Amino acid sequence: MPKFLINRWHGMHVLWGLILLLILNMILLIYQWEIGAAGLLLTGVLVYYAFIAEKAFRKDLNNYIATLSHRVKRAGYEVISGLPIGMVLYNDEKMIEWHNPYISKIKEKESIIGQQLYEMFPVLKNKKEKEETVEAVLGNRAFHISIKPDERMLFITDITDYKRLSQKYQEEKSAIGIIMLDNLEEATQGMDDQTRSILLAKVAGEITEWANKYHLYLRRFASDKFLILMNHKALISLEQSRFEILDDVRDLTMEYKLPLTLSIGIGAGAESLVELGQLAQSSLDIALGRGGDQVAVRLDQRLSFYGGRSNAVEKRTRVRARVISHALRDLIRESDKVIIVGHRMPDMDAIGAAVGILKAAQMNGREGYIVLEGVNPSIHKLMQEIRENENLSKWFITPEQALLIISQRSLVVVVDTHKASMVPEPKLLQLTQRIVVVDHHRRSEEFIGDAVLVYMEPYASSTCELVTELLQYIHERLTLDVMEATVLLAGIIVDTKSFSMRTGARTFEAASFLRRNGADTTLIQKILQEDLEEYLKKTEIIRNSKLLYNHLVIAVADKGKKYSQVLIAQVADTLLNMTNVMASFVISERNDGLIGISARSLGQINVQVIMERLNGGGHLTNAATQLECTLEEAEAKLNKVLKEIQEEEGFFE
Repeated sequence: MPKFLINRWHGMHVLWGLILLLILNMILLIYQWEIGAAGLLLTGVLVYYAFIAEKAFRKDLNNYIATLSHRVKRAGYEVISGLPIGMVLYNDEKMIEWHNPYISKIKEKESIIGQQLYEMFPVLKNKKEKEETVEAVLGNRAFHISIKPDERMLFITDITDYKRLSQKYQEEKSAIGIIMLDNLEEATQGMDDQTRSILLAKVAGEITEWANKYHLYLRRFASDKFLILMNHKALISLEQSRFEILDDVRDLTMEYKLPLTLSIGIGAGAESLVELGQLAQSSLDIALGRGGDQVAVRLDQRLSFYGGRSNAVEKRTRVRARVISHALRDLIRESDKVIIVGHRMPDMDAIGAAVGILKAAQMNGREGYIVLEGVNPSIHKLMQEIRENENLSKWFITPEQALLIISQRSLVVVVDTHKASMVPEPKLLQLTQRIVVVDHHRRSEEFIGDAVLVYMEPYASSTCELVTELLQYIHERLTLDVMEATVLLAGIIVDTKSFSMRTGARTFEAASFLRRNGADTTLIQKILQEDLEEYLKKTEIIRNSKLLYNHLVIAVADKGKKYSQVLIAQVADTLLNMTNVMASFVISERNDGLIGISARSLGQINVQVIMERLNGGGHLTNAATQLECTLEEAEAKLNKVLKEIQEEEGFFE
């Protein structure tokens, strides 16, 4: 215990003694004044002693406080000097007034006092005067800078080791991929065993070399499937290489009648291996649903696509069509009614497919209803013909009517789209668990996931082609009337541009079946006749066309003039007929105020990928998007995407 505290303790006892003596003296003065006087004298001596003791105490206390303050200041300075945290004080003019020695170590200068704050720490230049923490790189190390504007002070903490550890953790996170030879059956059909084995050995060798190059674990678990395991660092390298294995395998097998193509699905970002496996499988399903010959990578919420340069290969067997048809027939028979929906503002293909499914429902003894909201100008003549046909027109209903008649036992068949957001009334999909999807578009990230039956074939020319094949197996005594067959054939003709685009052997077989069942080609020609005024509008846009990258055409409509999306698409189709044009893009303001971009290609360029980068979508040769901006901004955005793809792929020229 310090000496002054001991003295203080003694002083307190003296004080209490004085108080007792004073009381005793008061009593003695009353009864024995001589003794009382002597006691007062003694009390005076004690008071003097107490005064001297108190004075000594205060002197010792002041000395102790001074010594302690010096020790505290010295300890504080040593702590601040030795802390691995930088401290900076600055004034109102943002000039540095003081800093601790750690700042000198960071900046590799003896002192930065008097320097401008923003010159020393440029990351703070555009920051508002509020308390926050920012990240900065000083030299070759990373730091957190905590801003305390009220105190005009900075705290700077080194986070380099944390950043390196975090980066290492991210790089070493696992990813799972599945590789599939997506047209093995078609490519090897008719081959003898020896040729087939040689082909598979070549492909397996190419994939193995690719896996070794990027340090992937490769394991074959089926004749046409491989499992790949990798870390995130390897995945980044694969994305930077744009998955050249797709082109390598296609080029390797080009000598055969039908080259082999790969589809790859990769899942990353999840913590559990089970979830990674599920992401890989769903990514592969999307890649296959988009036509194959491409890679789908799902990382957290991001879904990226690579490749997709070739058209989907047409299946030579109808086994799948027969199996799907029988499954659809059973679902129809188990339902109380069938509600058929296409996409909003339906085109010829959507109406034709809907009429075909309506026929399938009626042949199996169930009532079918086609939900229609709004009439696309391109099908105005077709709808006039349907309204004149009482047996067909009475089954068309509005979305509101559909909501009133649907039940849990109703079957909803979605045709010509697989996106819930594109149907006339998305609530219909929530009122029943019995949903069927029939579509020919490449699968996008948005998909009706709870469908009980999905028939998506990107190789098909149109949804009408798929529905026509299903009808041939839906009932043994199928008969179509003239209007039903005509509408289905019209859908095929429009989507194939009179059998000139995306047309396979099965397309002609479907058309032949419809023609045998009474499809009226003269009526189709009447329906497809073009209005002179619409033709003149198209020429106004075509006049503004310009060539880009030698094989691309971009046409921008005049500012202030609005055109329908159908007319914009027709202009893109027309431009595709020009010499040396591989793809066409038409930009125009639409009637709803949005800027529409319609894209078409002959197949060498995947316009779907281009439109997806502009938040659109579609098919390899047929895609579009809508933007909320000006014509100039839309053209600039399109040119930017085309430039990026040219730099990445380099196949425009």
